[in-house]
Amino acid sequence: MDYQKIGKRIKEYREKAGLTQNQLANKIKCSTTYISVIERGESFPRGDKLVAILNAIGASADSIFCDVVDNSSGYKASTLSSKMEGLSASDKQHVLEMVDLMIGQIKAKK
Repeated sequence: MDYQKIGKRIKEYREKAGLTQNQLANKIKCSTTYISVIERGESFPRGDKLVAILNAIGASADSIFCDVVDNSSGYKASTLSSKMEGLSASDKQHVLEMVDLMIGQIKAKK
């Protein structure tokens, strides 16, 4: 498992939630150093601490583990859909055409 990718995502969600490392540490009753170590990927939170972190930063397990769990395609598709919100219909069509092209190239390599 790639702890650095997971730590980076935890940090991103913490920052999106507007929390400092100290504030998150206080919420989940641990040290700021512990949060820092997790965000750098030097350690991994276990059990109840992981759940407490996810709840405190407002992140789903899928959103944190999407790089390491093979079955997170639903989350990835949802993320792409969210990123497309606000685009014009023609821009959305252009993105879908690019995705189709990329998928075709990947399949052709196999």
